[in-house]
Amino acid sequence: MDNSKILILGKGYIGSRIQEELGGNSSEKIFYKYSDVENEVMRYNPKVIINCIGITGRNNVDDCELVKDDALLANSFLPVMLAEIALRNNIKLIHISSGCIFNYDYAKDKPISEESTPDFFDLFYSRTKIYSEAALKILASKYPVIIARIRIPLDNRPSPKNILDKLIKYKKVIDIENSITYIPDFIKMIKHLIDIEAKGIFNTVNKGALKYPELLDVYKKYVPSFNYEIIDYNKLNLIRTNLILSTEKLEKSGFSVRNIHEVLEECVKNYTKSW
Repeated sequence: MDNSKILILGKGYIGSRIQEELGGNSSEKIFYKYSDVENEVMRYNPKVIINCIGITGRNNVDDCELVKDDALLANSFLPVMLAEIALRNNIKLIHISSGCIFNYDYAKDKPISEESTPDFFDLFYSRTKIYSEAALKILASKYPVIIARIRIPLDNRPSPKNILDKLIKYKKVIDIENSITYIPDFIKMIKHLIDIEAKGIFNTVNKGALKYPELLDVYKKYVPSFNYEIIDYNKLNLIRTNLILSTEKLEKSGFSVRNIHEVLEECVKNYTKSW
């Protein structure tokens, strides 16, 4: 794949990291209507669009309630407009979605597969992601559309969106297993899905699940002065979804998915080197 034919929309955390590794063109233009999106795409004449535009809230996902119009436009309507443009111009669309769209019962549920129907409607942010995924999933049955679900980004360099940065700042953490997307591996997943001409939904997370104290214990090896406290999730009084996504479909596509525990040492070592 000629990387010059890739157009990355959005220069936020995920978009910038993808461009850093894959190259290609990128745009940070803000869109309000279909013709604006179409004009920007046609200006680059790409073979692949990677849509990294999305609103998660300034501080956390609860803040999406404060910008409902913007959140709906970016998270729900824009992906559908891009799908229509991609369909009309024979362009592959990769939409970066979210795994935060499911309820999960740790006592009885298995890791959630791509065939499962989203059912977490308690957060406005989650609903905006469900709306776009539902439409794109139907198109992906026939057209070259990929929905890549990420879940709690972990990176080997500092960023306000990196879960390691957040945990270090909070110092009080919950002790619940969650799926994690290690960003260096995620970018390789995206390249793999482009190369194999994939279609449909893929859980782009690392295998297994992580409890935050496991990550912070590795961090403490490199920063011995750091301390943290484990708190009861129920005392946070926040509406959130905690869950584990299956990587079976991604593995069957030919990608070797690393277990999240395999990357922790590498991640923290490089993270602390970047200071």
